[in-house]
Amino acid sequence: MTTEPLAPTVLDVTGMVVHAGHVLNTRLAAALAAIDVSPRNYCVLVHAVDRDLTQAQVAELSDLDKTTMVVTMDELERTGLAERRPAPSDRRARIIVVTDAGRDLIRAGRGIVDGVHAEVLGTLPEDERAMFLSALSRLVGGVLAKPVESEVNVRRARTPKR
Repeated sequence: MTTEPLAPTVLDVTGMVVHAGHVLNTRLAAALAAIDVSPRNYCVLVHAVDRDLTQAQVAELSDLDKTTMVVTMDELERTGLAERRPAPSDRRARIIVVTDAGRDLIRAGRGIVDGVHAEVLGTLPEDERAMFLSALSRLVGGVLAKPVESEVNVRRARTPKR
């Protein structure tokens, strides 16, 4: 009886991407804590600012499901960073409006987010940075743009509460 080796023979791309995303998100969360905002809340504010987008449209841009978006908007309204207003074209829909306090937070957060990204990308040689960003952009704009239908429920990793 011959035994076929079952050890991986190629890099675990899924594992590396999931791990890198998780670690980058924790770095971002730690850095944004200085201005008391989560990466998710910051993301929603950035996608909503200066646009007349509905809550559903901002959720899609932010890659959030409906329930998470509702909870996020509840937090943003409670803290005075954004508000929901009726959409003129559909009374059931709500437009997300970033408040002046939310705009100030975006300004403060931009340098923090850019700094985290620069720190991470700075570990690569400059020519590799451009290649990496180009390849990643092509992947997330192409084959990895949307999840595929699956009978198996794939859950995202939960961020531990403090």
